[in-house]
Amino acid sequence: MNMNDTDSLKSDTGRPGWKSRLHEIIFEADTPAGKAFDVVLILCIIASVGVVMADSVTTIRSEYAPYLTGAEWFFTILFTVEYVLRLSVVRRPMGYATSFFGVIDLLAIAPTYLELFLPGGHYLITIRVLRILRIFRILKLAQYVNESRLLMRALRSSRRKILVFLLVVLSLVIIFGSLMYLIEGEAAGFTSIPRGIYWAVVTMTTVGYGDISPQTPLGQAIASLIMILGYGIIAVPTGIVTAEALRTGGGKVSTQACQNCSAEGHDVDATHCKFCGEKL
Repeated sequence: MNMNDTDSLKSDTGRPGWKSRLHEIIFEADTPAGKAFDVVLILCIIASVGVVMADSVTTIRSEYAPYLTGAEWFFTILFTVEYVLRLSVVRRPMGYATSFFGVIDLLAIAPTYLELFLPGGHYLITIRVLRILRIFRILKLAQYVNESRLLMRALRSSRRKILVFLLVVLSLVIIFGSLMYLIEGEAAGFTSIPRGIYWAVVTMTTVGYGDISPQTPLGQAIASLIMILGYGIIAVPTGIVTAEALRTGGGKVSTQACQNCSAEGHDVDATHCKFCGEKL
């Protein structure tokens, strides 16, 4: 971007050109710099998650603990700088900080700093569980997948249908669980109706732990029916969401993010934010 472009950005948005340019790189992906930033960030996220996974393996941690700690601090500082930059280029920092990905950004770096102020003693050993929160970094990958917006819209549009479907499934497992309790009884492991419902859920979802199984011919016949029914039930939510995705897919969206409210998902030809009216 040359000086004329920078001046244009400043006159259009009323903000310093470097902030507009930085916002474009960090929050958008329709420029070479924005795409490069996203690629580097995704690679860092994957690498940081790999460090967390390696640190959870006792043999690796005992041998490479100093290197893992150094890598963890490197990624923590890197993501801290990124978090600060994101807050500095939006007009409403608290708006981004309290958004979904703003919270994820904070959760990605907070545990490492918490360990500095809460050293693990024998009575605070459970504080180490906070290290698991670093795995939330991988959720930020969804921020860079445009198709995730389509999926979320489809899920929201089909939530009532899915709720009705889940109520039907719940009714079925209660009915079948109660029947199996009456037919099989305690001798076969169906010691209560909740136990029978547990078996029905495991069977209908085709998991089949095998810790409980029907012994009578009638019980086995009902179990066979539930297994066959389970295959059909599994496909229902997929069909509902797919149909909604095709219906609500709409046109393409740009990668532009509003500098005022940080909202995304704008049409490619949009000139103003459809959520707050700010000029894009």
